[in-house]
Amino acid sequence: MDQAIDAVEAAIRQAKKRGASAAECAISHSRGLSVSTRLAEVETVEFNQDGSLGITVYRGQRKGSASTSDLSAEAVRAAVEKADAIARFTSDDPCAGLADADLMAFDYPDPKLFYPASQDPADATEWALACEQIALAGDPRIVNSDGAHFASHCGFRVYGNSHGFTGHYMSSRQSLSCMPIAKEGDRMERDYAYTIARNPAYLATPEQVAKEAVENTISRLGARSVPTCSVPVIFHRDLAHGLFGALATAISGGSLYRKSSFLLDHLGKGVLPQWLTIDEDPLVPGGLASSPFDHEGVRTTAQPIVSDGILNTYLLTSYAGRKLKMPTTGHAGGIHNWFVRPDKAHQVEGLEALCQQMGTGLLVTELMGQGVNMVTGDYSRGAAGFWVENGEIQFPVTEVTIAGNLKDMLMNIQAIGQDIDPRHGIQTGSVLLGAMKIAGS
Repeated sequence: MDQAIDAVEAAIRQAKKRGASAAECAISHSRGLSVSTRLAEVETVEFNQDGSLGITVYRGQRKGSASTSDLSAEAVRAAVEKADAIARFTSDDPCAGLADADLMAFDYPDPKLFYPASQDPADATEWALACEQIALAGDPRIVNSDGAHFASHCGFRVYGNSHGFTGHYMSSRQSLSCMPIAKEGDRMERDYAYTIARNPAYLATPEQVAKEAVENTISRLGARSVPTCSVPVIFHRDLAHGLFGALATAISGGSLYRKSSFLLDHLGKGVLPQWLTIDEDPLVPGGLASSPFDHEGVRTTAQPIVSDGILNTYLLTSYAGRKLKMPTTGHAGGIHNWFVRPDKAHQVEGLEALCQQMGTGLLVTELMGQGVNMVTGDYSRGAAGFWVENGEIQFPVTEVTIAGNLKDMLMNIQAIGQDIDPRHGIQTGSVLLGAMKIAGS
């Protein structure tokens, strides 16, 4: 990492020597290993090492950018020269520039995102093979497999700018997944399970992943469609984060200043039920979306995104903030660990309790297609899952489409389960929504 820090600081110095009014530079580097198996045989073993330096040079309100994967002094100097040459010929952009100096994270804590892990191909192969072998033997109806996959990656990020800020941190991530295929009669179904964590000690075991994958796959046998209807819908915890991810996209600066959001002019207004709050905490040790500073060097801080259903803040970079005449919120690069918190009256024990509360409706466990219009909020996606009656799962469902409008869907959340999914930067349990249109047979 020392070489990367030196390269970033050298690039900034060279830009200033060339007369730039400001400059910023970042390096992201990752190294990793992934192993895929299929039918209990090793299919692929891949090593990767990626990294590049990106430099942006400002001349007043004009900017130019260039990049290089070579960190030698000559290559860095050439990248600065190219960025500067571009800046000389671009048009003025009144919103261009660095984030304000007083927002820089000059004193930031260790985010504790790096945990040493083996990147020995033998260890990775052992995990993947063990997981798939257990899955293949888990039930006589498991007849095939789309394989198992183990991956381990680590890396670092360095960012610096002409305010005198240089920050860096290391990170790691490990994952294991498995996708068996089951057959009953002439129908075949597949499903999967996975585990992911920065700290390898927090990964589920191959046995646990295989068991969950087999259970998920077997449960889908005998799936059929249902008649077109309008019923409540539960988004399983594996999918529920996508609802709040859509909210994040809708309140991001790029969507707002381009007027391509279904939540334009909703700051200070209700976007969720009054009993629902979303808190952000960027400094959770080992958090999958933790970061001590954003991609512009702005310090990140814990903050309520939505309080009692009311939208407290947009998600802004410095550029988007200037477009909207608002300050940056430290979200260059994305969100930082969202925690979806219902009040006690609307939080139920888990998925079974949500089904009991729903009574009759559709439990969605898989979504297909990209039928989401972020401008209007119109939502229409292929779905699979389970039909629920009298609070009990009756049979698996396939070949249906669920439709609604995201603005209405978010406001029509009825309850949230305590079965929180820790494998995502948006942590939420399964979500029960009011009636949606189900298009089936």
